[in-house]
Amino acid sequence: MQKFKSFGAAITVASALFALSAPAHAQATRTWVSGVGNDADPCSRTAPCKTFAGAISKTATAGIINCIDSGAYGTVTITKSITIDCHDVFASILNASPQDQPGTTTGVIINVGVDPKDPWRTVRLRNIDISGAGSGNTGISILAASAVILEDLEVTGNMKDGISDKRTEAMGSMLSIKNTVVANNAGTGIGAGAQSNTLVLDNVQSNKNAYGIALAKTNTATIARSVFSNNSTAGVEVDSGGQLMLDSSLVSYNTTGISASGGAVGFTNSDIAFNATAITGATTSFGNSRIFGNGAPGAAPSAAGAATPALGQQ
Repeated sequence: MQKFKSFGAAITVASALFALSAPAHAQATRTWVSGVGNDADPCSRTAPCKTFAGAISKTATAGIINCIDSGAYGTVTITKSITIDCHDVFASILNASPQDQPGTTTGVIINVGVDPKDPWRTVRLRNIDISGAGSGNTGISILAASAVILEDLEVTGNMKDGISDKRTEAMGSMLSIKNTVVANNAGTGIGAGAQSNTLVLDNVQSNKNAYGIALAKTNTATIARSVFSNNSTAGVEVDSGGQLMLDSSLVSYNTTGISASGGAVGFTNSDIAFNATAITGATTSFGNSRIFGNGAPGAAPSAAGAATPALGQQ
């Protein structure tokens, strides 16, 4: 009988120790935010958090944060794979800086370092309005991640850049931007300023910035169905060692339409129109583009090959 009592006591002690070592709240794969939520809550569907920063601490790696209703969800720093998806509701991040410290607040900082527990290292943001209101620093700053996917965003009103990709990954990292407007930023609308990043843009407008898009060093970009307009320095700018291919896009009303500052720029099925100068530097045309109405044509593009009329073209 004494043996059974000892065995039972041992189980009781072990259970108590396990309870002490277990986390108070396990992170959820899916969490929720609401404009009337509370960050002290568990971020469940029935007890949502109020901010992205509050929800991300309670969301598991590679989990999803959803928005229940429209709201201002605050700036956030992301250090693990996560999806923030607010489709079908109006979700915003206001990264205006204090009046005595203009240009100090960033809307979203993405800094997902190498972690064996997070092999994807992927961040996805969907349907969020990020506004610096004229005093914010940068809308989205990407410092580290394997892949960043941005869909249905508006990034406006920053004293520096709209979307700034500063990654220096050992292998090429990806930035995908789709159905997004980047406008009224004092710096570069979309910039890859480090190296070895690959950018894919589809249906993007980058307007009224200093640069619409700017690539440095060994960055590469493929762009389709996009608009770069009314930028004060250049619509498209590529530094030496960078490469950019433009298809079915519009570059208009910029001081310089395309500035190939030693980088390789190719374009096809596109319009370079009504810029002060259409093109500076060496570019390659793959045909069926229009260079029209510019104050000065600048440097004529080189043809990619001999002209061949399309079948049935009049």
